[in-house]
Amino acid sequence: MNVKIVTDSVADLPEDILKKLDITTIPLLLRFGEEEFRDGIDITPDEFYEKLKNSSIFPTTAVPSPAVYSEVYDRLAEETDSIVFVTLSAKLSGTYEVARQAVNLMKKKCRVEVIDSQWATMAEGFIVMKAAAAAQEGASLEEVREVVRDNISRVDFLCTFDTLEYLKRGGRIGAARAFLGSMLKINPLITLRDGVVMPAGKTRSRAKAIERIFDFAKSYSRIEEIAVENTACAEEAEALVERLKDIVPGKEIYTSRMTPVIGAHTGPGLLLCVVMGDK
Repeated sequence: MNVKIVTDSVADLPEDILKKLDITTIPLLLRFGEEEFRDGIDITPDEFYEKLKNSSIFPTTAVPSPAVYSEVYDRLAEETDSIVFVTLSAKLSGTYEVARQAVNLMKKKCRVEVIDSQWATMAEGFIVMKAAAAAQEGASLEEVREVVRDNISRVDFLCTFDTLEYLKRGGRIGAARAFLGSMLKINPLITLRDGVVMPAGKTRSRAKAIERIFDFAKSYSRIEEIAVENTACAEEAEALVERLKDIVPGKEIYTSRMTPVIGAHTGPGLLLCVVMGDK
């Protein structure tokens, strides 16, 4: 029996990849006041960003109860004796801890390994894809675990925001809080380091910030996987993809309008490039 791979909706993987690699996704929760939505299921990105624009209520996010996770584990345990769950950064969300707690609620016997990817977005997603490909090739739980750990250091991303207000309100701003004191109009560049939001530079214009993102991708000697994601700036994302095609001719560039749970913490105007590869 092959190892089953589970992840959360923040990995932002396309539906065709989930099906092809047999990846199970457990959606996080999004709340607008008393309204609650399962990320990417009960509310689409288009619906979310329209609601974000027109609502006076600031959205919040939450992790499902341990029972939701244990039910998924038990269902998968009917098909396998080993599960690997790759989560978004434990320093950004309680998903990792809740996923571990859920193991104790299982009714069926099955080994479950929960691993903190230390990432989010498709940086997390690319690690999950590697794990799932290994699982499909018959790798053991221990081998899949090693694949995950080996690839955590092989992904990186760089992104720019219109505003850091959403990160600030959601408590995920980390060391990028240093940008908040500036009275100047800046376009901050952000990444993650050891699972925490970190500043990666700043520019005086959006165009220069996007140029920095392009240079980030261009700095790789070998690109294995690449993605461009955005919250509500599709035209900029499409233009960046066109430029990146010259760097990775013939390679698929994954694109995504980010899942609402990510958008709740970043707001509109987030543009991000994820790379898995070697410098």
